[in-house]
Amino acid sequence: MPTDVQAVTSARRRSATKVGRRILKHWEYYLLVLVPMAYIVIFKYVPMVGAQIAFRDFNVIEGMWGSPWVGLREFTRFFESPSFRRLIENTFSISLTRLLLGFPAPIILALALNEISQRSFKRSVQMVTYAPHFISTVVMASMIILFLNPRLGLFGVLMRAAGVQPVNYLAVASHFKFVYALSDIWQHAGYGAIIYMAALAAINPELYEAARIDGASRLQKIIHVDIPGIMPVMVILLILEFGEIMEVGFEKIYLLQNPVNISASEIIQTYVYKIGIINASFSFASAVGLFNSVINFILLVGVNAAARRISSNSLW
Repeated sequence: MPTDVQAVTSARRRSATKVGRRILKHWEYYLLVLVPMAYIVIFKYVPMVGAQIAFRDFNVIEGMWGSPWVGLREFTRFFESPSFRRLIENTFSISLTRLLLGFPAPIILALALNEISQRSFKRSVQMVTYAPHFISTVVMASMIILFLNPRLGLFGVLMRAAGVQPVNYLAVASHFKFVYALSDIWQHAGYGAIIYMAALAAINPELYEAARIDGASRLQKIIHVDIPGIMPVMVILLILEFGEIMEVGFEKIYLLQNPVNISASEIIQTYVYKIGIINASFSFASAVGLFNSVINFILLVGVNAAARRISSNSLW
């Protein structure tokens, strides 16, 4: 028995020695990894300790550790709130509209750009479509409000020129999700197309040569060569999109909100901000935010499992 223990101990020491030698030999690489790992641990994992505020009756004076434990009281309060159903419906409605309209947009743009042979025109289109991504959310929201102004805005002028009565889209609650989704496409479709352009550049040129020999048209080449070539990237990005389906952009929605469209634009993120920051109900806001994160995690795991079964492509 002692011999077996000594053998195990000796094997562990040899393994530790090999690991130590490997680290010393490639210390530069480990140093490069250390910085992002430290960032993730400090700014991502350590703040998770604060999630326990959702289970406490948080008091600023007593602090997080001194506040009494109340369990699931704040979660029950949220589930029984009159706003619960409306918040869930608005969040899912806006996010799904953005996903259905916005996910295909960068794919279509990348496929179109890939077919352009004139380099100067292609670069001009890329610059015009990429530029809105770098506009700040505050400026973008201000531009949207000005464009949609029925009296002075661009859309109002164009509608009057066409003999149509202008509509204040931000004053119609049912139009809000489409305003958000279409503005999101304008802002991010060009930047999102970069990923698909890179995937298209990695497709084997021999496939295009074979398609040309077989007499395939441009549309047939896109369907049978381009789309299958970028399908793994599409699946991965779709999984990530579903994992953030409850994380609708807070800043733009909050800036586009007004008393008329609030019934359709109030989502979980804006509700958490108003309850937690403005009304100083920290425990309740933390509970709502934690519930939102758990739903996102469940959706991410579920969609990843479904993608792995259907297409054999997944995050893990």
